[in-house]
Amino acid sequence: MSGIVGSKLNIRGSGRVAKLGTDGQVLTSAGAGVSAVYEDAAGGGLDWQTIVTGSTMTAVAGNGYWIDTTSNACTITLPASASNGDEIMFVDYARNWGTNGIELDSNGLNYQGDDDESTVEYGTEGIALHIVYSGATNGWIPTLDKTVTDVPVKLNDEGIFGFGYVSGAVSMTNLVSNAGVVATDVTGVGTARYQPAATQYGGDKGIFGYGYLGSDTAVTNLVSNAGVVATDVTGVGTARRGPAACSYGGDKGIFGFGATDSGVTGVTNLVSNAGVVATDVSAVGTARQLAAACSYSANKDKGIFGFGTTGSRVSTTNLVSNVGVVASDVTGVGTARNELAACSYGEDKGIFGFGNSGSKVSTTNLVSNAGVVATDTTGVGTGRNSVAATQYGEDKGIFGFGTAAGPTKVSTTNLVSNAGVVSTDVTGVGTARNDLTACSFN
Repeated sequence: MSGIVGSKLNIRGSGRVAKLGTDGQVLTSAGAGVSAVYEDAAGGGLDWQTIVTGSTMTAVAGNGYWIDTTSNACTITLPASASNGDEIMFVDYARNWGTNGIELDSNGLNYQGDDDESTVEYGTEGIALHIVYSGATNGWIPTLDKTVTDVPVKLNDEGIFGFGYVSGAVSMTNLVSNAGVVATDVTGVGTARYQPAATQYGGDKGIFGYGYLGSDTAVTNLVSNAGVVATDVTGVGTARRGPAACSYGGDKGIFGFGATDSGVTGVTNLVSNAGVVATDVSAVGTARQLAAACSYSANKDKGIFGFGTTGSRVSTTNLVSNVGVVASDVTGVGTARNELAACSYGEDKGIFGFGNSGSKVSTTNLVSNAGVVATDTTGVGTGRNSVAATQYGEDKGIFGFGTAAGPTKVSTTNLVSNAGVVSTDVTGVGTARNDLTACSFN
């Protein structure tokens, strides 16, 4: 019975019932059982309604409600009258109550003993809330107020390289299949620019943002889960070039660091699971540009920024928590360099690779599922800088494009296995260019 949590099990036999609690202890017993009937104590008998997306709604006893607050918060009016044992359940459908929560109006009845003058709010991501009416004294009482943290990890299958510099700024893109095959150029959409950044968001989509086009910009372009790039979205936050970006929280993203005409910066901008970029968050850690970033951890819910230049090349890293908080500097490991790239691999790990250390290198550094950066791995493939990288095939990665010796712009790629092993050069497809970026999508 150890697999049954938060529910009760009635064991029935010959008209007699044994009731077991959530930990398996016998609460009442009236004989041996010969069959078992599972009863969900958290709303299994409720009548579940269609998804609620509005800013207000009136709940009815006996119903379960999926509350989607992606676009707005929701005020819920409870029934004006209730009987002992009436129950209602609300679930954070899009796991967005942490951004837009719900507020319960108890409509003249008490809520946990407080009258309806009290404000009842729930603002934590992933909550399942089950309330039962206990009578006039205490009124509605939550019997379940549970944050569902064990979210299945969605691993993206395809990738996209985009933007960059040829003889000027470009906006063309190249899709990457779930087998790591790069496709020919797709005509660019949005403002041509170079030194942008990109990240996954929403579990299956991507976003390109920031960059330089003769002046710094904060413009963004969303990428659908079919790899289609949308037109420009007006920029939010400090316009800058050379930032980095990665996903966090399983379905959100973060842009960070970069440079303006005034110098390097460490500001960050969070990206919601709907692709909305937030205003600047004050810098944490050493300000720098031309760094790289990727996600890591068992739940793919944390990230790491690493390397870059402050005016001098560094190997400093900064971890990103599953709520998008950037930590202070971690002493660098590996060769200090800039103009490198990073991506996830192996479902829960990451890899930094290539870049400029004073010369063009193909050196890589693996990132464990605890965010620990390893010492240098001898480079494989053509040493180059101003490259891009993305996850593909759910657990593999690819480095591509950049500037090799000469300097010569290339479209060469190098695949990364699900064990973090970088392969030899694959002949380039698409327009050779540098200062581009890449991200994954489903």
